Amino acid sequence: MKRQLAEQRGRKAEDEAACWLEGQGWEIIARRRKTKVGEIDLVARRAGLIAFVEVKWRQRLSDLDLAIDEHRLARVAAAATSVAHEYAMQGEDMRIDVILLAPGTPPRHIENAWMP
Repeated sequence: MKRQLAEQRGRKAEDEAACWLEGQGWEIIARRRKTKVGEIDLVARRAGLIAFVEVKWRQRLSDLDLAIDEHRLARVAAAATSVAHEYAMQGEDMRIDVILLAPGTPPRHIENAWMP
């Protein structure tokens, strides 16, 4: 039951992040993109740029600082690398972004969060 609730919360957070990105001028081109090496929550496009976005939601604002780590970003980067050719077909730049969400606060968008 706990796992199902977490899954539902994750989907809702991804929907929130997608709506917020769209409001910032991004086009969402994929959601929950599964690969052999992991999953990418959102793939977004804007003006010559493809962003592979990891979304994290926490109940408390103070927990957001610990929601993402190097290991998690490395998995997203590996997943993005494995499918980048499907999205960046016209020479677009690519990056890994993170969106952090908590109740009662605006989304925190960390651009270019992964730099190996």
